[in-house]
Amino acid sequence: MIDTSGFVEALRGLRFNNAFNPYAETCQAYDLVEAPALRRHNLKLVLDAALDGGVESIWIARDLGYRGGRRTGLALTDEVHLGAHAALLGTAPLKRATRGPAVAERTATVIWEVLRELRRPIFLWNVFPLHPFEEDSPLSNRCHTRDERYACSHLLQWLIERLRPRSVVAIGRDAQVALADLDVAAEQVRHPSYGGHNDFRAGVYSHYCVTPRVEGQTLRLL
Repeated sequence: MIDTSGFVEALRGLRFNNAFNPYAETCQAYDLVEAPALRRHNLKLVLDAALDGGVESIWIARDLGYRGGRRTGLALTDEVHLGAHAALLGTAPLKRATRGPAVAERTATVIWEVLRELRRPIFLWNVFPLHPFEEDSPLSNRCHTRDERYACSHLLQWLIERLRPRSVVAIGRDAQVALADLDVAAEQVRHPSYGGHNDFRAGVYSHYCVTPRVEGQTLRLL
């Protein structure tokens, strides 16, 4: 059985056509020279904290995006929310791996708004843990293939077996279908992009049996 260092090294070794591996590769346009090492270190901090403190759920999206996980190496997390991610599981500060201004991602912004309200230990991941892009367009997003999904499925299974979450939540239909293809049971909530913000929030609140935050109030159990 691999430990967290072995898990991160296994991620580092993954290679696919038209897919950027943030744990092994450097983006010439934006990355610091030491970017892959920084992203590996950040991920290990988060993994160790999740294993040490336990998590209630794993939220799983489809794959890394070019404005978020490609830059941070953390699922559903852009550079603006690295501090929030560190606070969620109580890790040491997480470091940026890129030059220039911090980049925000729309999906990550909604995800972290809701996570701040829930205040629950939740681990974030993707069915395909790398950033797949359209051919000749590295800063684009595409859906991973079934072969790519299966080639990484042992890592997802390791996470579920080791973290033992009470629930697995699929962020969006694409993620839910991909997880079902891997025989992973998950409750689907709407993806927050393309007008799904309110449905996503409603789905998450329903899953955790809480009522939405009202101005000046905190979340309340139903």
